[in-house]
Amino acid sequence: MDNNLKISDIPSNERPIEKLMNFGADTLSNQELLAIILRCGTKGQNILNLSGKILSEVHGLNGILNVTYDDIKRIKGVKTVKASQILALAELFRRFNTLKADNKITINSPKDIADMLMIEMANLNQEILKLIILSTKNKIIKIKDVFKGTLNSSLVHPREIYCEAIKNSGASIIICHNHPSGDPNPSEEDINITLRIKECGNIIGIKLLDHIIIGDRKYSSLKEKGII
Repeated sequence: MDNNLKISDIPSNERPIEKLMNFGADTLSNQELLAIILRCGTKGQNILNLSGKILSEVHGLNGILNVTYDDIKRIKGVKTVKASQILALAELFRRFNTLKADNKITINSPKDIADMLMIEMANLNQEILKLIILSTKNKIIKIKDVFKGTLNSSLVHPREIYCEAIKNSGASIIICHNHPSGDPNPSEEDINITLRIKECGNIIGIKLLDHIIIGDRKYSSLKEKGII
């Protein structure tokens, strides 16, 4: 498509908004969906071309989840408003992805947690430890990030985890973190942290049910491995 071609010059049935209204959002490409959100292009570049360029520069939708404000601003044609729109879009996705917790979803297996958090966590550039607080019937009460950075037993304090669980009347917890390397196998430090948290939970009376490690479209359960 010609960069200088305005959206108004495109046949109406090929414009993103009209396509969405006539055929449904699921028929649009990622480029077209992003174009609708960003609304307008820049001088010499229509919004479809700009959206395609952004997706290419950040390596697709996965990149949008991890991109920083400075990263986006380096893309020619992206100013403060559009950079803010993209960051807001990424944050909304992360919140929608854990919104099921508000509907009290029941967790029956490690796969339930992995399926819910895989897309968000598999593409993070740094390790994040999430706390999943459960009711007596294994329904999710709350999901919260409790630590960012390389996991270390001297830095990950059980008191922060169990303080949050007590505050939310949790009956049990699951912890989940990602390995940016893509390999979900637990490290020795992961195991040490898990056993330390488990021990504290046994004393407090809030059981640690599992520790899920997210890799590149794969996960490991320390419960399934017999570590917990």
